[in-house]
This record gives sequence, structure tokens and C-alpha cells, in this order.
Amino acid sequence: MEIVLFCLVFIVYTLSIIINVTIIIVIRTEQQLHKPMYFFIGVFSFLEVWYPTVTVPVTVPGLLRGLLLRLKDISFGCCMAQFYLHFALGATENFLLVVMAFDRYVAICKPLHYMLIMKHRNCLMFSLGAWIGGFSAIIFLCIQLSQVTYCGPNKVDHYYCDFAPLVKLACSDTRHLETLFFMMSCMVILLSFLLIIVSYAYILTSILKLPANTNRKKAFYTCASHMIVVLIFYGTTIFMFIRPTSDKVHINKMVSLFPSVMTPLLNPIIYSLRNQDVKMALQKMTHCMEDSYTPFIAVNHGRSYRGCRGSSHYRAQEPEGAQRHLCHIRRHTKH
Repeated sequence: MEIVLFCLVFIVYTLSIIINVTIIIVIRTEQQLHKPMYFFIGVFSFLEVWYPTVTVPVTVPGLLRGLLLRLKDISFGCCMAQFYLHFALGATENFLLVVMAFDRYVAICKPLHYMLIMKHRNCLMFSLGAWIGGFSAIIFLCIQLSQVTYCGPNKVDHYYCDFAPLVKLACSDTRHLETLFFMMSCMVILLSFLLIIVSYAYILTSILKLPANTNRKKAFYTCASHMIVVLIFYGTTIFMFIRPTSDKVHINKMVSLFPSVMTPLLNPIIYSLRNQDVKMALQKMTHCMEDSYTPFIAVNHGRSYRGCRGSSHYRAQEPEGAQRHLCHIRRHTKH
């Protein structure tokens, strides 16, 4: 079973990394995707690369190492680092989803002010604020958890250093830590979820006020992807963390595979690959890559030209031995 699980997790993990990195490259290189919405999707994909990976031996790589090599030991320092990075990135994802909901709110409810409010500098500040907030929210809890006395068989009943199995190994009183963790979870998860719900309540109200012959369907379609991601993410996180700690250990081991392994694969598919602009940019990039490796020779008025299919400019064939490039694509400049 460990070999079977290794193959399944490895395939899903590899696909999620490839898809998210591809989306980042496409959004970065395609001029038509240099918009606030796609900027946040790129930041979100960057997070989804690191959330399952973090650092070796953390989360999915640690799970793969344990399944294949049966090396299931981890030092105390790595365990604390794993706990901090995993939950810090999880908190960052909550805040990024709020920022993306705000972006949709401004686009639909305040379209005339959209480019002013969501200019590039503000988008950078919003994204940076989400990352700083996520990595700051968990610091105090991590310090408190590292100072607890642990005893007995130091076997963490999980595939990574989660809060519930660590508390289970503690010898000292951990009630204050459990209360702190529950309060922090409520503040980060439920408050973020509430802000997203409020944003979409305003969005839904604005869409319903639009005349029937306007792009009401397009507005619904644009927001549907974000809502699907929100429901998947918060459905699992609320179930995992907004419950008493004593009930979490065995159930969370199963449920946590979904946000750690499956969600980073599903999110880019839901968010980006269903988006028409992103699909067109992907097709354009694919055709350009194919064309750059399919040279051909064209003859015009007795002169031969050598180029690649789909290119916007062909270079006259050089004399034998002097051909520097098979394909020359002219860069267009702004006038």
C-alpha cells in the first residue's frame, strides 16, 4: 500500500507543481494577462507551489520520503519549522482569498474606479500584506508550542507536525495552547470567510440589479471560479480546525491530504484553465513553441526566405554557412 500511495501522491504533487508553474509563466509573459485579477491568480499559484512543498522534509516531500524510503524521523527543530511554515502559508492563503474577493467586488460593484483602486502598486501592497499577515499570525503560537515539555514515545500520529498530534505528546498542561490555537483559527479562518461572504453578497446584489440583456452571465461566470475554490478550501479547513483538539488526530490525518495534495492541483484548474483568456494565452504560447521548432523555406519573386510558421517576420536566406537563425521574430514597439 505504501508503494501505491507513493505513486498516487507523487503524480498529483508533480502535476500540481507543473500546472502552477506554467500558469505563473503564462501570466508573466503574456501582455494581455497583465491585469489585477490575473496578477492575484499568479500570486495564488506561487503560493500553491510552496504550500504542499514548503521545505524538505516537510509535508508532501516528507510524506513521499516516508512512503518510499520509510525514513519517518524528523528533528525537533525541523518539526517546529514545518509546523510554522505549513500554518503560515495556510493563513496566507486565507488572506489572499480575501484580497481576490475584494478585487472581484471592486470590478463588479465599482467598475469606474477599478483601475484607480486596483492599480499595480496597490495590488503589490495587497499581496505583500497577505504574505506578511500570514507569516506573522502564527509566530506567537509557534514560540509557545516550542517551549512545551514533550515526553513518552515521540511518535507524531500524522504525516507532518500538525498541532493536535504535537499537543497529544506534551507532558505539561496545554489547555492555554489549545484555547490560543482555537481563537487564532477562528480569527484567521472564520473572519476571512465572513469577509468573502460579505463581498459576494454585495457582488450578487449588484449583478441582480443589472439589466437582463447585459453581461450578467459573464459576471456570474467570473465569480463562480473563486467561489468554488473558497468552498473547497474553507470546507476542509473549518472541519479540520474549528473543532475540539481531542477529536482531530485520526480524522485530520485523512482530511488534511485534501488541502495539502489535492487542492493545489484543483485550484489552478478551477481558477485558470476554465478561464478563456488564460486558455487562449496557453494555446498561443504552445503554438509559438511548436512554430519555433518547425522551420520552413518560402520562395517569393525568386528569393528564398527561411522562417518558422506563425512568425510575423521572415528573414531572407543567408548564403551557405552564414545562416545564423532559422526563425527571426520581430518585436513590435509601442507608437
